[in-house]
Amino acid sequence: MATPGIPIVDLASDEGLVASFAPEAGMVCCSLTHDGEQVLGLRGGLGAYIGKRSTMGIPLLYPWANRLSDPQFEAAGRAADVSASEPPPKLDANGLPIHGLLTAAPGWDVIEPPADGRMAARFRFDGTLATGFPFPHTVLLVATVRAKELRIELTVEADAGSPVPIAFGFHPYFALPGIPRDEWLVSAPVRTRIELDGRGLPTGERTPATPIAGALAGRTFDDAFLAPSGGEPFRLSGGGRRVEVRFDGGFPFAQLYAPPGEELLAWEPMTAPTNALISGDALKVIAPGESYTAGFSIRVERDTV
Repeated sequence: MATPGIPIVDLASDEGLVASFAPEAGMVCCSLTHDGEQVLGLRGGLGAYIGKRSTMGIPLLYPWANRLSDPQFEAAGRAADVSASEPPPKLDANGLPIHGLLTAAPGWDVIEPPADGRMAARFRFDGTLATGFPFPHTVLLVATVRAKELRIELTVEADAGSPVPIAFGFHPYFALPGIPRDEWLVSAPVRTRIELDGRGLPTGERTPATPIAGALAGRTFDDAFLAPSGGEPFRLSGGGRRVEVRFDGGFPFAQLYAPPGEELLAWEPMTAPTNALISGDALKVIAPGESYTAGFSIRVERDTV
């Protein structure tokens, strides 16, 4: 879904998979086509993502995924007020800061132009952003398309003399073309649920979860889990096509999102639980000079079963 004036970078394989990124709009993956058909949920499209910060495609949620219980907190020994960032974060229906500070953000520098299905880009997290999240550092994103697979890897480099809390994630929305949502088949090999309160914040309790399987039908989800162990994939299939999402490393948490009234579903890889910057639950902080890398893969292929 092209937006006038926004440069798009395409990465293509020789097996019909094409991923498109918008470096000047937060490095969002704004399209993923398989044999010419769109497999991402584009919602309002790139224009709404830029103008209204309405998520679509595969956006990066940075430096935190999902929501915070308060814009003010202390992490890694420093006081933060994310509402002081410019621009400030978007708020959810309960007035909570949601999805970080880099939604549709300009400032990404493509340091490896696309070649052989690979691209690398860098973002300097400093200036007005660090006013609200006072941990200056560098972010490196590498995207690769090979055969039937898109892989996205993000590295955080604590290269500015500051510690950096790690709580980012991605929000890949999927949609299967040519088949109603009720007929989509889902498979999520989750075994531990992170209980959430009415605002979508973890309560601190973890309970056993039954793996999710079968037709999506009228079911809706906005649920948090520990990521499957051993790299077991999440699956979405139907209409002769299968999408698999595999957390390759660095993403020990997951959110399943399938809202009512929308033809989309998301498996969200997360480095920390929702609200970890405030709760401290499983929050990793890298020291100056260290780095943290997390990656996930999306495989799209014809399903003959």
